[in-house]
Amino acid sequence: MRAAMASQGKPDARPAPRLYLMTPQLADVGAFAADLPAALSAADPAAILVRLADADEGTLIKRAKAICTIAQARGAAALLDGRADLVARAGADGAHLTGIDDFTDALESLKPERIAGAGGLQSRHDAMTAAEAGADYVMFGEPDEHGTRPSFAAIEERVAWWAEVFEAPCVAYAASLDEIAPLVAADADFIILGDWLWSDRAHVAANLSAARERMKLPETAA
Repeated sequence: MRAAMASQGKPDARPAPRLYLMTPQLADVGAFAADLPAALSAADPAAILVRLADADEGTLIKRAKAICTIAQARGAAALLDGRADLVARAGADGAHLTGIDDFTDALESLKPERIAGAGGLQSRHDAMTAAEAGADYVMFGEPDEHGTRPSFAAIEERVAWWAEVFEAPCVAYAASLDEIAPLVAADADFIILGDWLWSDRAHVAANLSAARERMKLPETAA
């Protein structure tokens, strides 16, 4: 659902936020691909961020295609984490770029046909620069390459500031179930769930149901 992720300006009455899933770093997509349809049915996400472990280019494209095809068949946009150069060949809907420099470098290859998301934004200025350049969304709160992130209070403040002032959608990173409701209250447009979602594969559906409950979203169809 590309339109759900694209920057279109906020209406007077904000729609309910949507879930945004991200995969683990995938080195072998087989088992994950088998479990993914059930997770997508439970979540009804607007999009999924496909994260791929390092491999040769052909292998990366093959892995990405497998996940993108499943997600798109269920109405979710499929974005690659980085690797904007592989988006077209993988059949993805766009890419998520970390850092304002990588975002700017990739923008020409993605727009206007594909989604360009921006994360790893170190300052308000970087976020505004990304939006002005044409970002379809900005993301706040995700860990950096060392696994560190701002205080949760700072993340809430950044999301609320963005939602009040800017039209481009805001994605807020939830590092636990307990972070979801405050991020919704801060007016995030999308909630992306961290690696905790997949840490216990037996409870993914239950965690997604709990996430939707905290977002005050209706039950999904079986």
